[in-house]
Amino acid sequence: MDKIILDGMEFYGCHGIRPEEQVLGQPFIVDVELELDLRPAGETDDPGRTVDYARVFELTGSIVQGRPFRLIESVAEAVAAAVLETFPEVAGVQVRVKKPRAPIPGHFTWMAVEIKRTR
Repeated sequence: MDKIILDGMEFYGCHGIRPEEQVLGQPFIVDVELELDLRPAGETDDPGRTVDYARVFELTGSIVQGRPFRLIESVAEAVAAAVLETFPEVAGVQVRVKKPRAPIPGHFTWMAVEIKRTR
C-alpha cells in the first residue's frame, strides 16, 4: 500500500497523568502515516485524488493542542480515529506520539506510543 508520511509534527499540549502536566503542558512530536492508493493522484497529477496533508496536520494539531488526555495512548487513538473519519480514502493510519519531556528521571530522547488502525 502507498503512503503519505507526516514526520515530526510538533505541537504543545497538556497531556499526562501528573496534575502539572495538564496545567503547564509540554511539547509533543507526532508522526502520522496514511495508507492509501496514490496511483490515481500520481497518474493524473490531480490534487483532488489524494489527501491534503496540510489538512492532516491541522487535524492532528487540533487534537494534540485540544482537550487534555491523561495518556498519550489516548492522544494517538483520537488522532487515528479522526483521520479515518475525515478521510474515507485512507485505508489505514499509523500514529506515533512522542513525549520528549516525560517527567521521568534520567536521560532519554523521548518516550512514545505507536498504534496502527485500519478500516
